[in-house]
Amino acid sequence: MQNRVRIQTEDFDLSTELAALRGQDRRVGAVCSFVGTVRDRHADLERHTSVTQGEVQSLELEHYPGMTEKSIESMIDEAMARFDIYAARVVHRVGLMHPTDQVVLAAVSSAHRGESFQACEFLMDYLKTQAPFWKKEVTPEGARWVDARVADDAALARWGLTLPNS
Repeated sequence: MQNRVRIQTEDFDLSTELAALRGQDRRVGAVCSFVGTVRDRHADLERHTSVTQGEVQSLELEHYPGMTEKSIESMIDEAMARFDIYAARVVHRVGLMHPTDQVVLAAVSSAHRGESFQACEFLMDYLKTQAPFWKKEVTPEGARWVDARVADDAALARWGLTLPNS
């Protein structure tokens, strides 16, 4: 499939992306997709604990053009080798975004749902730890770069991958 990876500043339309992924491939019986959005993870923390932190006002993502696309392409190649899937697509936004904005789409097509679900989850676990993106959160207290979480590394490890964070 052409155009498996796109890095862009503008938003994406889920329906358009999934229709392009499926195309006219009559073998496709399942399409699985994941859309990640900007969230105020501090609000989630406050809901579950007594910790109070400033709300996320914006998120800025940066990448290394060329290197980022190459990294994601190789990740898709790995998913194609591991799972019985027909096609995969990743659209990732960069630049300034705000809570509820779409950030990333990972989508996979296959004959059966199980392979699509697994491949989609694999792609997201890989994206969270290995794709060369840098995130900066802005709160009322100021801006700070966000590190990968230990939980993201553990998610990647269950696929037999113990790679250092990018």
